[in-house]
Amino acid sequence: MIAPVRSGVRQVALLGNPNTGKTTLFNALTGLSQRTANYPGVTIEPKVGLVEPGLEVIDLPGTYSLAAYSLDELAAVNVLLGALADGPKPSVALVVVDASNLARNLYLVTQVMETGLPIVIALNMVDAAEAAGIRIDAAELTRALKLPVIPTVATRGVGLPEIRKALREAIDAPPPETPWRWPEPLRQAFDDLKDACGEGFLVRRALLDEGGAVEQALTEERGKHAREALAAARRRLQGEGVSPALLETRMRYGWIDEAVARCLQRRPVPERPTDRLDAVLTHRVWGTLVFVLAMTAMFLIIFEGATPFMEWIDEGFAWLSARIPAAFAGTALAGGALESLLTNGVVAGVGAVLVFLPQIAFLFFFLALLEDCGYLARAALLMDRLLRFCGLSGHSFIPLMSCFACAVPGLMATRTIPDRRDRLATMLVAPLMTCSARLPVYVLMIAAFVPAQRLWGLLPQQGLVFAGLYFLGILVAIPVAWLVKRLLLRGGESMFLLELPTYRRPIAKNVALRVWDGVRSFVVRAGSIIVALSILVWALSYYPRSERVQREYDGLRRQAQAALTGEALSARMAELDRQEAGAFLRQSYLARMGQFVEPLVKPLGWDWRIGMAAISALPAREVVVSTLQIVFDLGEVGEGERAEAAFRARLQRVEGADGRPLFDLPVALSIMVFFALCCQCGATLATLYKESGSWRWPALAFVYMTVLAYIGAFIAYRAAAGWSD
Repeated sequence: MIAPVRSGVRQVALLGNPNTGKTTLFNALTGLSQRTANYPGVTIEPKVGLVEPGLEVIDLPGTYSLAAYSLDELAAVNVLLGALADGPKPSVALVVVDASNLARNLYLVTQVMETGLPIVIALNMVDAAEAAGIRIDAAELTRALKLPVIPTVATRGVGLPEIRKALREAIDAPPPETPWRWPEPLRQAFDDLKDACGEGFLVRRALLDEGGAVEQALTEERGKHAREALAAARRRLQGEGVSPALLETRMRYGWIDEAVARCLQRRPVPERPTDRLDAVLTHRVWGTLVFVLAMTAMFLIIFEGATPFMEWIDEGFAWLSARIPAAFAGTALAGGALESLLTNGVVAGVGAVLVFLPQIAFLFFFLALLEDCGYLARAALLMDRLLRFCGLSGHSFIPLMSCFACAVPGLMATRTIPDRRDRLATMLVAPLMTCSARLPVYVLMIAAFVPAQRLWGLLPQQGLVFAGLYFLGILVAIPVAWLVKRLLLRGGESMFLLELPTYRRPIAKNVALRVWDGVRSFVVRAGSIIVALSILVWALSYYPRSERVQREYDGLRRQAQAALTGEALSARMAELDRQEAGAFLRQSYLARMGQFVEPLVKPLGWDWRIGMAAISALPAREVVVSTLQIVFDLGEVGEGERAEAAFRARLQRVEGADGRPLFDLPVALSIMVFFALCCQCGATLATLYKESGSWRWPALAFVYMTVLAYIGAFIAYRAAAGWSD
């Protein structure tokens, strides 16, 4: 969250069609000088970056036109027009145009020209256009549009100095000319709307884009008179046999075609290898096989490749944890609440979560890589067939894939889905996708209880279980989406149109920035939520302190000191410390809460401690690992031991009420399946409320996912226990 634009800084609105290299150009212009914009009352959170002193650019969502049919598109239009409270109107618009699809991209340019903003056009990816046999005379296009047109190759930094110069010169330039003339029926309709709706760009869009977000916003602001006036204008046009949208499209493309004909030349090119590759990647059978293999490989690499980095983090937190008791030794605070808070609350809690940052970084890396190279768009086209079976469409694929990183941006990405029913259905199943917050639970349980063996001597069992948990969420989401669309959100199918981007070599800088943003977001969240909850869980497990227990174990220590010496005394004192910690824990507030829910979780193979860890994870799933760290941390970790390895060993040694090991493979599977399907995330529920506008939908998501998680965990435990027997 940031304050609005700083005084004395001029803003550039960056917009363009999807897959035009807009974000690549933004990164090239701004580098690391980026932040997230905060526009009060709107849903988008675009990036803002400093181009040079006194000039910053705001990266608006990609759109094919200013005909806003989603909340995301409406917010972008309002930012462009300066129609938001506390949001300044940009001084200039920088429109990114794909040189390979010039005519279609110029459609957006003609609409931006009507806003009155000075415009600079970045004619991007001219190298790809040349390879496709397309040559554009930028100077002639400048004369045709009467706008500065700068050829660029954002991936290589070509044209950036010229873009900066053109932006500086355009800031105080007059509004662009609009040489086309609206057809007479539309001009008459615009005049008829003046009294009830006013005039200008938004009124024209409200008439032209029937049922769109602009019309909804305008009628909410001006009331039923505006709604009736728009309906009357459309009836008159319909009576004359006029389609406003079709008439607008013909008018714009008539002018665009004349401009393009003057500056564009084509030459024949042979079939490219990428055309044959598309035939495979979008094939119903082969494409699906490639997708499944690619996802499985990604999850296997995430699990296997991050291990060395995790060990380094382990060693760092083990070293830090050992330093705290040494710092308190010999002081009045030694062995007291503050030492316990720092060791068992802050360091143990945060360390048990941050150790999984490597997996999270790997996940963001692969998602950025797949998107940058153009594969994700093809996967969206492929998955449209499967999603339509569920009642959704390919529009839902990118938001659902985003949820593998975090459900919050995935839910926010549903704003681009035009149909409200599809948007709500996608939001209800999105939390079933395995997000990065579930990784700590998976990695801990798999490493501790799944045998480190290879299937057929090739595939690691641990990696396969890890990948299977990802696919579990996907498989469960299919029937859930089908039921939601047929029982709660009935309606017709929505259309899914997608332009396949050209294959591109991923840009290291772009990938690195996305990984950095994702990891930073997770760390900030860990710092704000997990530390606070770790301290809360520590307090619930530390208090109340029973004086009777304290006196009893003080007496036992005195007896040991009188009877034993050397290593025997050290071993006995360590044993008493563990027993005392267990005695205090069994009388704590946390134990009382856990014992209350134990009858509910007993069928899952859990005891009150595991049940309590699940409850403590309600605000954020990541907290469950730090809770387990605190609840089962009954002994000290030696100097030479790695923190995570010691944690796993303690879990394997923990005993249940019957004296047998509490944790085994069936219990581990039960825990993992529960967290794969539950909605233990306060941020997700809050975002779902924000995006849906009602508490009914997050309440429904929490209830149905909790029931599914319980049933799934029960089945997993019983099946695994039966198999073991």
